[in-house]
Amino acid sequence: MQSSCAEIQAKVTDRVLEITINRPERKNALTMAMYTAMAELLNEAAESAEIRVAIISGAGGAFTSGNDLLDFLGGSASSADSPVFQFMLALYNFPKPVVAAVNGPAVGIGTTMLLHCDMAFAGSDALFQMPFVNLGLVPEYASSFFLPRIAGHVKAAELLLLGKKFDADEAVEIGICNAAVPADQTLARARAVASELAAKAPEAVRLAKQLLRKGTRQVGMEVIKEEAQYFQQRLSSEEFKEAATAFMEKRPADFSRFE
Repeated sequence: MQSSCAEIQAKVTDRVLEITINRPERKNALTMAMYTAMAELLNEAAESAEIRVAIISGAGGAFTSGNDLLDFLGGSASSADSPVFQFMLALYNFPKPVVAAVNGPAVGIGTTMLLHCDMAFAGSDALFQMPFVNLGLVPEYASSFFLPRIAGHVKAAELLLLGKKFDADEAVEIGICNAAVPADQTLARARAVASELAAKAPEAVRLAKQLLRKGTRQVGMEVIKEEAQYFQQRLSSEEFKEAATAFMEKRPADFSRFE
């Protein structure tokens, strides 16, 4: 199985597909080409009898610092046919277990994608953040639906409205990750769990995953689409332009003129 993008690596070992985000010089910030490659790999693995489990991790001590802002300035990042949305669908619909190994920054979709993984392990160096409102945007990938369900409304409001950072222990406490592990053991832990899953009866595992998600699947998909519409609109908003300009100029965003 090969990746269409050099910054997304793929290998298959003992029925486990490992997808590695490999752009360490930019803390694994995601471009459209990277999203496309990950979507293609997941869709191919979904149909492959050779693959029973997928692992997602990041190289160079980072999971992902989120979206590459320059890619998003074009304003089409969340349209239905965009690479971002196609990746979201590929992971959301993936019928087999997905295990995440998180080290370093996990920003934006680096956190929200974990809501759609079946298990996730956070290294002691992991740092999570969903700074959508800070950028003049809105939550994405059904985080406004799933996060309150697992963390409670007030905690979800704190994380999504304030966009605060939180560490591995807090990620475990609120239910985003299964366990916090030493930073140098994160991928090894994910591999061990993936190997255990790959050894189980494959159809039974797939059906169990399907049943676990049955009660939220339809609503989750509706929320993904609704969030994407708002997100798309916000990308052309003056608030986002101010946030993006402030980011480029390395200064705090000033929203004082907005109503």
